[in-house]
Amino acid sequence: MFLKTMSFVPLLLAPLMPLAVPTIAAAQRTAQARSAVQIPVVTQSDETLYFNPDTTYSLPLVVESAVDINGRNLPAGTVIQGRLEPVEGGLRYVATGIEAGGLTEPLAATSVVLTDIKDPRESSAGSIAGDAAIGAAGGAVIGAVLGDGISLLEILGGAATGVVVGNVTAQRVVILEPNEPVILQTQ
Repeated sequence: MFLKTMSFVPLLLAPLMPLAVPTIAAAQRTAQARSAVQIPVVTQSDETLYFNPDTTYSLPLVVESAVDINGRNLPAGTVIQGRLEPVEGGLRYVATGIEAGGLTEPLAATSVVLTDIKDPRESSAGSIAGDAAIGAAGGAVIGAVLGDGISLLEILGGAATGVVVGNVTAQRVVILEPNEPVILQTQ
């Protein structure tokens, strides 16, 4: 009699089992999402840093303000080891470790995409003026070579062309300003 009763229990619970699995998985995802931490970091440089978006760079960063990572306090000034890696649209910082007391502990955290822009050093007023001067000189040379003399229109046309070409061909860079935090998200 006892064996017959026990054989029905699994059959009664079987329809409930698939419903319990998604609930447990959802609770695990929620717990993981709650444990993700944002870490504000800055460069160790007092100068603006420029990075080519097609290159990987090793770059230690420093924790800007104290943060708690799952019960572990990272004080301001803690060194984060990692690298800038090329991604679509710029670079992403990938943290690999925390350096403290001469030891390095693993850390898995990434930034959002640090967007590349036209290099402002190549599109500044001085750079534009230089491109215009080069273009104007080119226009004057063309006028002299063609033998019709140097005209104001050739010089102005050359200057405008120099500005356009200089701006279009300006390199793209990712810029990290001193004391401008990059937010890392733990994984």
